[in-house]
Amino acid sequence: MAAAAVSNAQSMMKCCENYILIDAGANLTNKKFGRDLESVLQRAKDAGVQKMIVPGSSVKSSREALRLARIYPDTIYSTAGVHPHDAKSWTDECLSELRSVADCSECVAIGACGLDYNKDFSSPELQMEAFSKQIELACELKKPLYVHERDAHEDMVRTLAKYRDSLPPVFIHSFSGNAQQARTYVEMGVYLGITGVLCKDNSEKGLQSLLIESGLPLDHLLVETDSPFLYPNARASKLPPHVRDGLTQRSLTFLQRYCTFQRNEPCSLPALVEMVAALLCRSPEDVALATAFNALKVFGLS
Repeated sequence: MAAAAVSNAQSMMKCCENYILIDAGANLTNKKFGRDLESVLQRAKDAGVQKMIVPGSSVKSSREALRLARIYPDTIYSTAGVHPHDAKSWTDECLSELRSVADCSECVAIGACGLDYNKDFSSPELQMEAFSKQIELACELKKPLYVHERDAHEDMVRTLAKYRDSLPPVFIHSFSGNAQQARTYVEMGVYLGITGVLCKDNSEKGLQSLLIESGLPLDHLLVETDSPFLYPNARASKLPPHVRDGLTQRSLTFLQRYCTFQRNEPCSLPALVEMVAALLCRSPEDVALATAFNALKVFGLS
């Protein structure tokens, strides 16, 4: 009995050490997680990551994300979508297949879909066609829209505005735009995802400046690792010294022991939250709790 009491106390202490975190974007269907996903999920749990959204970027990966959500209920949730890079492969059959995946309760959003004019994997015309169909699906199913946008802000705003009256919650995954674009999205009620991109974006109107100047209100922010990509480099020269100094040893341990530029993991999320908190001049606990609450609200998680 005494041993059990000690064990319970230790478990409670461990929980108290952790922030309450939700990773709004972890690409766990990526082949880099093919051999040790169980260990990756355990490390995430140990770091305080309660839940993870695994986005689909094609019909195939949407099905795979749904499979993971069923294997790990209440921990992993999936989305169903066709990424703008893959818009050239869009067909009417894609829409019916996405609908069948999105109808499942484990699937909590439509996407990743959107517009990307930074790379020309698919033409803008094909991207717009696929995106519009997925917006209509989100409106039909009343599920949030999980959006990818690069260098396409004006077209994105115009497109979303067309569906203003029936649009569900909108989440811009891995936001990397400027201050004016952020303000426009927030005024539209859109939620923005912050990733490790902030470690290298110290431009005059970049992510760091936006956070320092409180240009991004906390009630419209979510945090995401975008694993295995966008490693939040704690040693980045573009990070202000007070941000590097504000990282706790516990978060650094998860970040530096298990994550690399080649493979980021959800367990890096505490370090990212501490960076955001330092830039906002808020406590990490406040940022963790607020962003987790936002994720619960946007995606309707239990």
